Amino acid sequence: MSYFTDLAHQYIDGEWRAGSGSWDIIDFNPYDGEKLASITVATVGEVDQAYRAAERAQRAWADTNPYTRRLVFERALRIIEDRDQELTEAIIAELGGTRLKAAFELHLAKEFLREAMQLALRPEGRILPSPVDGKENRLYRVPVGVVGVISPFNFPFLLSIKSIAPALALGNAVVLKPHQNTPICGGTLVAKVFEDAGLPSGLLNVVVTDIAEIGDALLEHPVPKVISFTGSDKVGRHVATVCAANFKRVVLELGGNSALIVLDDADVDYAVDAAVFSRFVHQGQVCMAANRVLVDRTVEKEFTEKFVAKVKALKVGDPADPETHIGPLINSSQAEAVSALVETTVEAGARALVRGGTEGNLVAPTVLTGLPADSPVLSQEIFGPVALVVPFDGEEEAIRIANDTPYGLSGAVHTGDIERGVRIAQRIQTGMIHINDSTVHDEPIVPFGGEKHSGIGRLNGDSMVEAFTTQKWISIQHGRSGFPF
Repeated sequence: MSYFTDLAHQYIDGEWRAGSGSWDIIDFNPYDGEKLASITVATVGEVDQAYRAAERAQRAWADTNPYTRRLVFERALRIIEDRDQELTEAIIAELGGTRLKAAFELHLAKEFLREAMQLALRPEGRILPSPVDGKENRLYRVPVGVVGVISPFNFPFLLSIKSIAPALALGNAVVLKPHQNTPICGGTLVAKVFEDAGLPSGLLNVVVTDIAEIGDALLEHPVPKVISFTGSDKVGRHVATVCAANFKRVVLELGGNSALIVLDDADVDYAVDAAVFSRFVHQGQVCMAANRVLVDRTVEKEFTEKFVAKVKALKVGDPADPETHIGPLINSSQAEAVSALVETTVEAGARALVRGGTEGNLVAPTVLTGLPADSPVLSQEIFGPVALVVPFDGEEEAIRIANDTPYGLSGAVHTGDIERGVRIAQRIQTGMIHINDSTVHDEPIVPFGGEKHSGIGRLNGDSMVEAFTTQKWISIQHGRSGFPF
């Protein structure tokens, strides 16, 4: 596939070039192990070059009329629409994403580009009163300057664009580091789209590298003022610590352990459909996935039987096959970790209603129930196709179980009484929760983010303005101030 050979480079200051590190990142297809690309890593020096290029280009970009800036995003949108088939094949090959997943990711990427067009015009200034006679207070909303973006492997094209497009629309420049498992879809492919859309050189730079090569250079560099990171809470804690020490703002979109709650008055068949999608979309490699399915005991038997039957019907295999529901996990270490977690949990007393095997990076679905209350798996994120079915007695117990986790990203409540669902949702300690729907949702204008270990800050809509701009106070004394000395 030409994308992988053509884009296996660094992209710095508008130039495609090789990194100067001493080793290569090898990009593999997680389904069949095919080598897609080999990219020599960027060094600390190249990270510096990327940030300096961004710093130089940003000043003129910030002064560019926002109506002119938005034209870039209009063209980028058309490019994605025109190249839909090529982009779909790239997502399937590099991520192991199914065709359904690729369509979902590309749809959302286009929606976020549409929102970026509007964001270019969103920042507004204010004039505030003063207790001092003759004084005028002007409050300006200005770009932060340069934003560092670190994107994950699960939705790399979307989640890179989700931070990059708003940051650029608001007058900033960006340096992007994609995950080493998805350097093309999460990095250089995004750069190619914006280059072809006419984004001026230097405003978007992509460094394909690894912490083993650059350490914390991407975070500690003096140029970026904001770091937008999407990934695990373990790495997010480190990012936050380093950024705080260097007086940088962070937006952290981290892991989750979402609960989908099925109440006694729920539409069981519909709840089953929502739960299967919420847990198994993209092999469960989704931060919003429903790790835990909490079911009222009065409907537990009916729900569990139907849930298990639907899970058993999911097709595992080649993600390029339109009939496939479950493709491979991103790499062998993820597959091994998920398999080991299931083994340990069953040995500790859980009962497997469905026990999926592992073949290469393909991990078939597993459904566990009968978990001991102190089972560690109940409070952690499982980034794979493993569902935990947990019965409860009444609303209060459902709320307690749902909140018994260090995470708080998403969730769902299924009930025949919408206002009952809302009352329960208000008591769940999570940034987002959905009544009678799946746990997996993202919309361009609705604040997206988590509580507790699931993150800091919000993205989307007006939250993007808060994330990627700052406020500047300019006062004017129209008369003369009096001074005490």
